[in-house]
Amino acid sequence: MTDQSEKTTHFGFETVSESEKAGRVQGVFGSVASRYDIMNDVMSGGIHRLWKDAMMDWLAPRSGQKLLDVAGGTGDIAYRFLKRAGQGHATVLDLTEEMLAEGRKRAEANQMIDQLDWSVGDAMALPFPDNSFDVYTISFGIRNVTRPQDALNEAFRVLRPGGRLMVLEFSQIPNPAMQWAYDRYSFNLIPLMGQLIANDRDSYQYLVESIRKFPDQDMFLNMVRSAGFENAKYRNLTAGVACLHSGWKI
Repeated sequence: MTDQSEKTTHFGFETVSESEKAGRVQGVFGSVASRYDIMNDVMSGGIHRLWKDAMMDWLAPRSGQKLLDVAGGTGDIAYRFLKRAGQGHATVLDLTEEMLAEGRKRAEANQMIDQLDWSVGDAMALPFPDNSFDVYTISFGIRNVTRPQDALNEAFRVLRPGGRLMVLEFSQIPNPAMQWAYDRYSFNLIPLMGQLIANDRDSYQYLVESIRKFPDQDMFLNMVRSAGFENAKYRNLTAGVACLHSGWKI
């Protein structure tokens, strides 16, 4: 139960106090960290790699840019960014140390050691000065933030004028029949996969529920604009299973 005087939010389909959510999210990702990348491949049939490639295509990293990848965990986006940019720097920030530890184990870590920083921190209170980065990315992470609007506001603060926001997140399929079929797959198979592969059904049950609780494409676009970003747009991926939102700090 939560104190009625305290603000509440959702943890999947469960209502929890805002002060409780971050710790529970840490528990989820601490539990699945060692199997996180494998589960992404299994759950999406590898399609998450195409989504991330589409993100890099739209982002078009340039040499010398500084990236902040929030909820960056295993470093997947940071490594892709640095390979595309050629020269640049990436800071990977995550709430969960275990996720960052998995990122440091990857083969790319030693190859790009001078181009990478790893930081434990909160998306709603970034430990960086104003106007510090050229690019801010967050992939499959903002739906786990207690107050996503605060995270977007922080993204705007730490980006330099002319900086770019890019959010990759699961979303809603506009076609009701396709959404119904996707829900049947998500709720029936993904928690089972979590049990078989990561020995953690509950964490993947939460992840499925969190997708359904997240705002749809247009609602989230309004949140991006409310944070101050201009020329804000989105692109659906795989019929809206995932979505890319982009905005600029002008």
